[in-house]
Order: sequence, then C-alpha cells, then structure tokens
Amino acid sequence: MRMKTKQPRRQRRFLYQAPTHIRHKLMSAHLSEELKKQYPFRSLPVRTGDVVTVMRGDHKGHTGKVIRLDHEKYRIYIEGLVRKKADGSEVPIPVHPSKVQIIKLNLDDEWRKKIVERRMAAKATA
Repeated sequence: MRMKTKQPRRQRRFLYQAPTHIRHKLMSAHLSEELKKQYPFRSLPVRTGDVVTVMRGDHKGHTGKVIRLDHEKYRIYIEGLVRKKADGSEVPIPVHPSKVQIIKLNLDDEWRKKIVERRMAAKATA
C-alpha cells in the first residue's frame, strides 16, 4: 500500500481513487499507551464500536464510541460529538481518524479478533 510518488497531485489522486480495501486501511488510528503495552503494534484500522479519544482540534479530549465510518470522505463519527443546527436539531461532527486515539478495541467481531491475533503472531516472530 505504499505510494510510489512524492508528487502531491498524484498522492491526492491516489486517495480519491483508492479502492475500498485500501480506504479501510487508510482509516487507521494509533492505540493508547495502555493498549500498546497489551498489543505489540502501534495502530489499527478504526471500526464501529471502538472507543476513541479526540487528540487534536476543537474537540480535543472528547471520548466516545465510534458510531459510523465514512470511507468515501475518510471520516469517523463519534457518539456525543454533535453540533446544533439553526433549527435546533443536532448533527454529528466528522473527525479524521488520524486525529483520534483508540482507547478500547471492539473485539466482538471474529474478523477483528483474527486480525489482532495475526498481527501479534507476526510481531512475535519478527
């Protein structure tokens, strides 16, 4: 998944035209210090149900569960992070996954468990 160019124009084009399986990997976030002690890797793609903390921007420090992922716009939506509209209704605020830190992993999914086990095994042999 390495980009073969330094040109910003081509890097942007790669992001805009990336297929779904690559977009999923690009939506990764760093693990918290506690999770880094538990798991031998630094980051993991964000999933619905993960608990994250916003580390940058106006909403720094907000912690909540990921309720939705937008692979097309590379944004995640966090529970409780909302903005009031002029008519009084609330809309969720999108956040880029690089601006958050995963605090608690959602390991209810069998695929996610396999990914974590595979990465642990790979780091153990390296």
